[in-house]
Amino acid sequence: MLRKLSLAVLVTPALTLPVFAQDWVVDQAASRVGFETEAFGQTVEGRFPDFSAEITLDPSDLSAARINATVDTATGSTGGGDIEQNMLSSDGLAPETYPQARFVSEDVRATDAGYEAHGELTIKDVTRPFILPFTLEIENGRAIAEAEAELARADYNVASSSWGDVAATLTLHLHIEADAAAD
Repeated sequence: MLRKLSLAVLVTPALTLPVFAQDWVVDQAASRVGFETEAFGQTVEGRFPDFSAEITLDPSDLSAARINATVDTATGSTGGGDIEQNMLSSDGLAPETYPQARFVSEDVRATDAGYEAHGELTIKDVTRPFILPFTLEIENGRAIAEAEAELARADYNVASSSWGDVAATLTLHLHIEADAAAD
């Protein structure tokens, strides 16, 4: 759940001689931080419209890659109803106490399928190692990253015993579009 964090997010490799790290400016209007889970036998989709990300990534030199993404937890939405109310409760994300979730990575690796950002995800003051797999396309100074990752709610104390009919996991979906920052 982060600002792209596909938050957070995204890179491509190949080694060349001195390469300078590239900063990226997230296009908020074109990007999306969302999630999907199951509740009471139905698929529930939601999103976090307020997020931010600082991304440094040069596909030709991943050694300088950095992602620092935050999501404003109070903006979480499933379209209303009890599920949204539970998500924003003290048993859920508790936005009054923990207004942001955060993903930080300084370790981005190329894989056969794209990339992985290895870092830490913090939700409700619980920080755990997290790997965010993503794909990345860069063309004419515009980067488009897609990420999908599963996480267990209980790992971050986002649960209640009364949530018995809600899946224990959710899938994070990130679509991040960003423009190369001017030097």
